[in-house]
Amino acid sequence: MRLSHVVLFAALLLAGCGRDPQPAPKQSTPAAPPEQVDTRQVIVAFGDSLTAGYGVDAGHSYPDYLQAELDRRGYPYRVVNAGISGDTTTGGLVRLSQVLDLRPEIVILALGANDGLRGIPVSSSQANLDQIIVALRKAGAEVVLAGMTLPPNYGPQYIRSFERMFTTLAAKYKLPSIPFLLAGVAGTAEYMQSDGLHPNAEGCRLVAQNVFKTLEQLLVKR
Repeated sequence: MRLSHVVLFAALLLAGCGRDPQPAPKQSTPAAPPEQVDTRQVIVAFGDSLTAGYGVDAGHSYPDYLQAELDRRGYPYRVVNAGISGDTTTGGLVRLSQVLDLRPEIVILALGANDGLRGIPVSSSQANLDQIIVALRKAGAEVVLAGMTLPPNYGPQYIRSFERMFTTLAAKYKLPSIPFLLAGVAGTAEYMQSDGLHPNAEGCRLVAQNVFKTLEQLLVKR
């Protein structure tokens, strides 16, 4: 090798050593895994404080216990709690579109108790429930109607008329029905809160069993 070439090579080598090292290429951040979509069919529990779980800790409403029972038995449904404390059949009509937006397969309709406690004419409550049932069925949902009763101080005539409202609607539309949502719970201090109107956590678990007895008939058919 000629001397001039050696000198040139050495100069290039020294020049290269004096340069700042090139930064290492940045590693790309791994993409976040795609969010899993719950594809289970929807069951909406549509009601008032008895559905919402008034007075019990989160996770102890009857829809929560119903979800646990469905999971335990391997039924692929997702229960959505659409209960609002104090709601009436009129309030249910107002927010009916929100329930329809969930595209429910089944709706457990448990409204009317607050109508009765407020002494609202049964004919008005029945007309509201009728409209709700028609709209839900038109949207393709199966409706399970939950019956209720009232404390004895409301008088036998009004109570009979109130109870008959649920049986009349169930017969008119051939609906699967729960004769009394709080059967085996109401009137038993062990299962009720101090107000005597709302079930405690254990009471909610029993209410879920009442609901499941009727609901399972639909699930097996489907």
